[in-house]
Amino acid sequence: MSTTSKLEEAEHKVQSLQTALEKTRTELFDLKTKYDEETTAKADEIEMIMTDLERANQRAEVAQREAETLREQLSSANHSLQLASQIQKAPDVEQAIEVLTRSSLEVELAAKEREIAQLVEDVQRLQASLTKLRENSASQISQLEQQLSAKNSTLKQLEEKLKGQADYEEVKKELNILKSMEFAPSEGAGTQDAAKPLEVLLLEKNRSLQSENAALRISNSGLSGRCAELQVRITEAVATATEQRELIARLEQDLSIIQSIQRPDAEGAAEHRLEKIPEPIKEATALFYGPAAPASGALPEGQVDSLLSIISSQRERFRARNQELEAENRLAQHTLQALQSELDSLRADNIKLFEKIKFLQSYPGRGSGSDDTELRYSSQYEERLDPFSSFSKRERQRKYLSLSPWDKATLSMGRLVLSNKMARTIGFFYTLFLHCLVFLALYKLAWSESMERDCATFCAKKFADHLHKFHENDNGAAAGDLWQ
Repeated sequence: MSTTSKLEEAEHKVQSLQTALEKTRTELFDLKTKYDEETTAKADEIEMIMTDLERANQRAEVAQREAETLREQLSSANHSLQLASQIQKAPDVEQAIEVLTRSSLEVELAAKEREIAQLVEDVQRLQASLTKLRENSASQISQLEQQLSAKNSTLKQLEEKLKGQADYEEVKKELNILKSMEFAPSEGAGTQDAAKPLEVLLLEKNRSLQSENAALRISNSGLSGRCAELQVRITEAVATATEQRELIARLEQDLSIIQSIQRPDAEGAAEHRLEKIPEPIKEATALFYGPAAPASGALPEGQVDSLLSIISSQRERFRARNQELEAENRLAQHTLQALQSELDSLRADNIKLFEKIKFLQSYPGRGSGSDDTELRYSSQYEERLDPFSSFSKRERQRKYLSLSPWDKATLSMGRLVLSNKMARTIGFFYTLFLHCLVFLALYKLAWSESMERDCATFCAKKFADHLHKFHENDNGAAAGDLWQ
């Protein structure tokens, strides 16, 4: 479940990062669109202002040209008036016309000058607004560029995070595999459970685990009670076994003390005094037969029978233990033989597999990597393929088959003795026993012959002394002849 939670958390993180990346991209696109729109609007506005400015400049130039034309006309009128005043030949009507023309030209010139001044003011105002608009556009462009750089840096960071979590598809695939393994739908659930989200599957799994936990808790409480009861019984059994073991050890010690009691002086005597029995035996027998008898009385037959029954039970216990150990030894030998045969078969299988590997590695384009396992079995494989070793094995088999039956029996017996530790030990002690027996027999034979010679010499000496002492005068010569 921890792996599932980690994968779910990683999936949530990746989804949040993708959402943030999409959001940032959307904001960046909106910002670029807004920037482009504002730039286009500002450019259009500047273009319109520049167009108006050009028109105003053109109108100002036209007005200036008209003013210059009027000035020229006025100057020409003044010149003509001066000429008229100089000549003074013109009638009054012409003078009135000239005055009217002059006044109208002056009025028109004043209007043109006012229009020129107005146009100049408009041009200055448009230039000021254009400068202000340029400054505002530059500040807005710098702000938008800063925002764009910040968004670009954020986008780069998110892209780096996304590259760092590029194994999203693999993690998602592993998560789906874990979901299919951990939250596999039952047989009757159908295909609807496979389309359920992970939260629903986790809730269902949690409910099933809670129900299973409750059942296990109930079973655990029952087993705990049973375990406590069995623990009490085990404690009582251990106490009883300890007490019986101590009693058995004490009885065995008492029996060893009985065996160490000296026998009476006369071997066939019937006296068994209680004073020769040690105190531990008296205490042990007092548990069964009450207080001890007087020192002058003999041991009762019941006590002797109880001791014999204890010894016989001890012998039966040792015999049963010996049988158990022999059965365990036979089982261990059987298991060892089975394991040895299995090991031999596995070794043969491994050699065959190594042969197949060598066959596959013989093709071009195969890697020739080797490890300890291949090196270990390669030597065995090479030994198996060695023609000299195969020939030597066949020759040994042929020599063995050509042997006589007693030679085969001797060879098999020697192999059996040398291959088994127990057989080697028995053979060693048997040989040592035979040597000791031969040495003892030779020593006894030599000692017997030496004793016979010594006895003969001693008897002859005694007989000679007897004859010399008691029959020196009568039968000295006859004894001498007899001795000769």
